[in-house]
Amino acid sequence: MGIPNAVFPILKRIPGVFMKFILSRLGFYLLAFLAAVTINFFLPRLMPGDPIQSFLARLAQNGGQISPETIASLEVLYGYSSNTPLMEQFITYVGSILTGEWGTSTRFFQPVFEVLGRGMMWTLLLVGTYLLVSYTITTLLGIYVAWKRGTWTDSVITVGSVVVSSIPAVVMALGMYFLFASNLGWFPTGYAYNPSIDAGWSFEFIGSVAYHLVLPLLCMVALGMGNVMGMRSNMINQLGEDFIVMGWAKGVKDKKVMMQYGARNAVLPMITTFAMSVGAIFGGSLIIEIIFNYPGLGQVMFQAMLARDYPLIQGYLLIMTVMVLGANFVADCLLFVLDPRLRTQLD
Repeated sequence: MGIPNAVFPILKRIPGVFMKFILSRLGFYLLAFLAAVTINFFLPRLMPGDPIQSFLARLAQNGGQISPETIASLEVLYGYSSNTPLMEQFITYVGSILTGEWGTSTRFFQPVFEVLGRGMMWTLLLVGTYLLVSYTITTLLGIYVAWKRGTWTDSVITVGSVVVSSIPAVVMALGMYFLFASNLGWFPTGYAYNPSIDAGWSFEFIGSVAYHLVLPLLCMVALGMGNVMGMRSNMINQLGEDFIVMGWAKGVKDKKVMMQYGARNAVLPMITTFAMSVGAIFGGSLIIEIIFNYPGLGQVMFQAMLARDYPLIQGYLLIMTVMVLGANFVADCLLFVLDPRLRTQLD
């Protein structure tokens, strides 16, 4: 009884305009999810070959052979059969999503949830740490160089961020891997932690995880330095607004004008940029994970694509779809709360 009594007053205080906004965005993202599910079904099937034939090819390489009856059973098990109409396969696929039965991986011969769960843990650690570190650094740097615009500090930081972020991800990752891991040996050449250490919450294990995370994280942060220019541009635009000039005219301190007046409004477009870049960030992390031999979803997806593992590929794309749509929904809610202009438009 205590929890409902505490929750209901909070719900009553939510403005009706906010609920109207939430419902409208939920409807939009539901349609986007349905469209993504449809694309998710047809996209792997546009790839040459099929998972059953890929499995049979790997089996033949090892001298194995199975009967036609077993092959037919495998086609039924994995939801792929040349005798089954495509629309019937699609209906079965949608039903499997709703029931949470995403099938079995043809590459690892394990439930898709288990395979994705092992890789997702490390990918979320890498991407989550990157988002926290990168957007904090680039936002603060963008604010600072906008305040110092026209100085040598502004020139060095802006030029440096543009040059570094312009390097292709593959080139950056390979260069850092061979220099710092392979040649100098400053960082490990793979894995998420030292296999000789027992997994747990010990300081030794946590330190090993952090140590193995540093190099791929530094690579991703370097590639994301272009966000400095976006924040710098937003901040410069805000510094020319009338309310900023009025603040200076009233004798408000520069630090307060910069952080409370200018940065508060300049950061709003960065929230949208963050939400729109979530998909690209996860896509970029796949390349980083493959090159640095980091056991995230990059390694899993690489092997799944080689094996034409439809259930695993579809499961990954579905999870990415939910995460991207979820990030955009959260960003929309944050903008609604932080930007009074949106609330005014819906009143």
